[in-house]
Order: sequence, then C-alpha cells, then structure tokens
Amino acid sequence: MSGWKQYLAGVAAAFGAFCLGASIGWSGPVEEEVRTGGAYKFAPTSLEWGWISSLLTLGAAASCIPAGILIAICGRKITMLGLAPPYMVGWLLIIFAQKPYMLMIGRFIVGACGGAFCITAPMYNTEIAELSKRGVMGCFFQLLIVHGVLYGFIVGAYAKVKLMNILCGILPIIFFVFFLWMPESPVYLAQKGKNDKALKALKFLRGKDADVSAEASQMASEGQKEKEKPMQALCRRNTLKSLAISMMLMVFQQVTGINAIIFYSTGIFTSAGTGFSASTSTIIIGLVMVIATIISIALIDRVGRKILLLISAALMFITTMLMAIYFQWLTLKDVGWLPVLAICVFISGFSFGFGPVPWLLMAELFTEDVKPVAGAIAGTTNWMCAFLVTLAFPLLKDEWGAAACFWIFAAVSFGAIVFVLFLVPETKGKTLNEIQGLIAGGKKD
Repeated sequence: MSGWKQYLAGVAAAFGAFCLGASIGWSGPVEEEVRTGGAYKFAPTSLEWGWISSLLTLGAAASCIPAGILIAICGRKITMLGLAPPYMVGWLLIIFAQKPYMLMIGRFIVGACGGAFCITAPMYNTEIAELSKRGVMGCFFQLLIVHGVLYGFIVGAYAKVKLMNILCGILPIIFFVFFLWMPESPVYLAQKGKNDKALKALKFLRGKDADVSAEASQMASEGQKEKEKPMQALCRRNTLKSLAISMMLMVFQQVTGINAIIFYSTGIFTSAGTGFSASTSTIIIGLVMVIATIISIALIDRVGRKILLLISAALMFITTMLMAIYFQWLTLKDVGWLPVLAICVFISGFSFGFGPVPWLLMAELFTEDVKPVAGAIAGTTNWMCAFLVTLAFPLLKDEWGAAACFWIFAAVSFGAIVFVLFLVPETKGKTLNEIQGLIAGGKKD
C-alpha cells in the first residue's frame, strides 16, 4: 500500500484520542462502585459525583487555546508528547485518590490533556495526509475516541474500579512510546523554514521512492509568505467566516442531544425488557458508535463531508422527535422497542456525520498561519457546550420533563440541517487555496 506510514503516523497521533475516549467511558461503569464507597475509602455525595463526572469537559475546554498556542510555537509532535506525563499524573491521582477532591483534580487534568489532543491530532493528521487521504485521516481522531469509549465500557463491565483505573492509566504511556517514532508535521517544519527536515518527513510519510518535490516546494513557498500578527490573521474576513462555520458545527455536535441520549440509553434498554444488563447495554451502544464511525470514514472521501452531515442531522432530527413523542405520550404504552430503536439510530446518525466531520472541517477550513488559534477557539466552543449541556440537562429534565428536552433537541437538529444545507462548504478533494476561494466566494459546492 502506497504511503502506508502516513496511516501509521495518523493512528499513532490519534491514539491520544483513544486515551480521551477511555476517560469519557470511565464514569458510567464505575459510578455505582465509587458512590457506594466500594472503590475508595470515601463515598462522594451526589454534588461531588456531579463535579467528578463533569470536570473532564471543563478541563478540556480550558486546555484548547493553550494547546493551540503551544503547537504554533513548539510544533505538533512535541506538544502531543508533552501531554503524556500530565495525563499519567491525572490517572495517578484517580488511582490513589484519598478524598473526592483528588478525583476531581485528576479528572480535570485528564480532561485537559484529552481536550488538547482534540486540537493537535486532527490538525497533525490533515497536515501529514495526501489530498486523497485527508478525509479518512482527519476522522482518525473520532474513530479512536469511540474505540476508547468502547474500551472503557468493556473494561468497566468486567473489572473492578482499581484495575480499570490502571488499565486506563497505562494508555498515555503506550501513546508516548508509539508516537515518539513518528515525524513532526512537514507543514509545521516548512513554516519554521526547516525545509530539509520537511522533505525528510515527507519522504518517510509517502515512501522513499515517492516523488515529493512538488509537495515540498508548495509547503516551502507557503512557509515563506509574510506572516501577519495572530490577531490580524484571526480578523481576516475568510478566517471569521470559517471560524463561525466551525464553531456552529461544534455547537450543533453537542446541543443536538448526544449526552442526553447516552444518559438515558442504559435505563431505556433495561426498562424496555430487552433482557440486556446495564453493562451489556453500554457495550452495545459503544459498538454502534464504532461501526457507524467506520462506515463514515469509508465514505467521507467518496461522498463528501456535507452529505454525511446532512444525513446525520436528518437522522438525529427524526430520532429525537421519536424520543419526544415517546416521553410525551407513549411511556405507559407497550412500545419499549421504539426508544431502543431511536437510540441506536440516533447514535448511528451522530457517529456517521456530526461525530467525526466537525473535527475534520476544523482542520480543513483555516489557513496554516491561523489554524492553531482558530482551531483552538472552535475546540473550546465544543467542550464548553459539552460542559453546559451535561450540567443543564438533568436540571431541565427535572424542571420541564424529558419530553420538553427532546423537543428542544429535535428543533436544534432541524436547525443543523438548515445550517449545513446553506452555509457549510464541501471540502472533499479540494486544496487549501480552493477551500479559501469557496469561503471567499460564498459558494457551497
């Protein structure tokens, strides 16, 4: 296979997302054992457990902009390798926690490191990829996240909390050892005027017999362009339009209800009389996410980003409508199969488009000089929305009821369809200059 090493480097970089996925999948399986005092010498209160669960998203939100600054100064590889030690510190705090605040700090640190990977991994992967492979490699981040979540669900189903903590805590070590042997992004090297190193990195990624002269020359010429100050670059018309598109996609990704669906899913699987245990239900959900993400990656460079987003939003709209109808009128009817079907289709739809594509577009829409900061702003938007939705959903559910929440999610999903249809450009198979031309001209296809 031509250029297989770029896939190897892409998986190595995205393994940081696997670490994040395992961290996301941690809280569900361990909740009962931790809260009853079986895992530690303490039992967190409901409020303390709420913070333990949600501080991961707040940590991720806090780290995106610092990560964007670091990757512009130090490079993609050094920044990602530098995330492994604090990641391990976070897990050590979780493993040896003596008080609830140690769990909170550990979760915040783990979330901060995971959030930084959200910026660095998609950017690195789109920069090392050939044009024909950019879509697939840009989605490696989401693919490894859902595999990490599934890993957390499976380990949590069969292991005690202490063992699960250890099995999650060793993942950053595996990432460090694996990624240490991968090259720096040739785009970053060219930006810093290190053209010989950029050429060497390209040779590694494309294969020693590949002709990379044209690609290296283009990177070198881009790197020699006069640099604007960061704020000037960020205020360019094209950058602001790209930033608005990327931020709105991140908002739709979180506010269409993914966290609420997962929150309800285990209880619905159990109450529907499926015969599945809570742990089996979560593993099924994880498998659905993985399969749908794999299908998305297989199609993204064939059918394009926009069509996947539209199909995804349409499926989320239909299924949240069904969930709203179920909670509004059908909870006492013998139709337990309906929400189970709706959950599986919703998670498939989300994983098919709105799970991976916003992260890919975050790495495609911006010029190289502004990509680290603009991508960091978009990533911060994502995690702040995740934190707010996680915090607000239980409150709204108690105040208004589940049906009202799912009506809101359906309305947001419909808004996502309209937004993608009229405002999101198709970037499949297009160079950076062509994408910038689309944004400047306001064309969608």
